[in-house]
Amino acid sequence: MYRCDAALIDGEVRRDVDIGCAAGLITSIEPFGSAPESNSATPERLRGLIVPGFADAHSHIFHRALRGRTHCGEGSFWTWRDRMYDLAGRLDPDSFRELAFAAYLELLCAGYTAVGEFHYLHHQPGGRRYDEPNAMGLAVSAAAATAGIDLTLVDIAYLAGGFGAPVGGVQRRFSDGSAQAWAERVHTLPSEIRVGVGIHSVRAVPAQDLPLVAAAAGDRMLHVHLSEQPAENADCLAA
Repeated sequence: MYRCDAALIDGEVRRDVDIGCAAGLITSIEPFGSAPESNSATPERLRGLIVPGFADAHSHIFHRALRGRTHCGEGSFWTWRDRMYDLAGRLDPDSFRELAFAAYLELLCAGYTAVGEFHYLHHQPGGRRYDEPNAMGLAVSAAAATAGIDLTLVDIAYLAGGFGAPVGGVQRRFSDGSAQAWAERVHTLPSEIRVGVGIHSVRAVPAQDLPLVAAAAGDRMLHVHLSEQPAENADCLAA
């Protein structure tokens, strides 16, 4: 139970409230002394104007290493992607975890308490699996736990390099080869990690595989890059 002099609730400032929480979620907001939880413990006093923690619903933590490096001269989406691919080709679980930890600390310092990590950097350079097939995802989870941020690991299916094109280059690190192989790997993630699933894009998951990914999602969150770049939109319409 937390007690505060002023809380911002649905855009309205309410004064002198007790805030009940359980498992990281707000369960009640009541006037001083009226919440049932207030009878069982002394409320912790919070100072200042209180707002809930923010949630970053779409994160790519390894992009942190690109900060300040992508807009030299007149860059474009495509020059940015070249640099992003170059970076993605050089990361391993240890450096990935360090980047995630740094990014998640910065999120916490900015007021974010939860993050959805749109995670598609799965495998070794060349596409071969690590001995632990989810080594990169586990690195993200470990970084979040160390930083103290609430993580949803959104494991992304990435099966094609474009419409009718195989994956190539660094994209091989993103791909499990088939929707079935992707789903089987996701199924082996530890149960203590909150897992969502996603479709990288309709150019990276062929149309016939979309139902397989949706079925694998079950009752979990299903997330997607839907409209990333004008040229991609034109290719989508053409396909």
